[in-house]
Amino acid sequence: MFMYLPIALTSVNYLLVTGLGLFVGLLSGLFGVGGGFLMTPLLMMIGIPPTIAAATDANQIVAASASGTLAHWRLGNVDVKMGIYLLIGGFIGGAAGVQVIKVLRASGGADFLIKMTYVVMLGLVGSFMFVESLHALRKNKAGKDSAAPAKKSGGFLSKLPMQTEFVKSGVTHSALVPLALGVFVGVLAAIMGVGGGFLMVPVMIYMLRMPMHVVVGTSLFQIMFTCTEVTFLQSYSNHTVDFLLALLLLIGSVFGAQIGTIFGRKLKGDQLKILLSLIVLAVTVKIILELVMEPSLLLAYAGGH
Repeated sequence: MFMYLPIALTSVNYLLVTGLGLFVGLLSGLFGVGGGFLMTPLLMMIGIPPTIAAATDANQIVAASASGTLAHWRLGNVDVKMGIYLLIGGFIGGAAGVQVIKVLRASGGADFLIKMTYVVMLGLVGSFMFVESLHALRKNKAGKDSAAPAKKSGGFLSKLPMQTEFVKSGVTHSALVPLALGVFVGVLAAIMGVGGGFLMVPVMIYMLRMPMHVVVGTSLFQIMFTCTEVTFLQSYSNHTVDFLLALLLLIGSVFGAQIGTIFGRKLKGDQLKILLSLIVLAVTVKIILELVMEPSLLLAYAGGH
């Protein structure tokens, strides 16, 4: 029941790890997120060092997002034009983030950075999504439609150069906006071991005003390629990808993503958003507790292999 992981230098229950992959893959297909915001903390909880957990999780996200992208592609839910702009930025940000981790691992500060980044980002995103989703549900009960996206960006975004129409999403934005978002998400993919979907999905909904069903498919499309790049760079530069651990996660996540896509078609957009926000907040609370509570073993992972 147990398998030794040569890079993580620990033994794990392979059924437990495969089950985690199945659960996170389900979230991927359901919400359009890579699932790394949940998987990396879960791996740390079962004894995987944070740097190994983050890099290896980026690897399994490739399979989960690829499986989810295929399912949504068949449904016509992928805005390829928007996804390509996000990808260009994501590749740049991913390369930069890997170098940041390389420097911090050498000084022993990478683990703390990963955990603090999780607390800040998940706390902000989860709180915003929860409040906005409750507001949207109240509006729906009052008979108002909150799901219709705006066709054009307003205010500052509408004044930016390179205004581009994204026909599939029914919106018009400056090409600089998805490029900048892609860079930011690429950095997060390297530092946190995430595809960035937990951040990208709310941004695409509330800032870019894209329809929820297109957001999910396009987010997975972007995540698939960004995490492929990050996985290669983490493995080559930092040697932090444990492929045995990644294989166990992949087996579960591929099947989970297909199941999540099926369930996602049966839920309304506001219901999906409030469920995602609750999961994000729960993970945030768990990480905060780990940071403030006294550890049972006063040892820390530092340095590289």
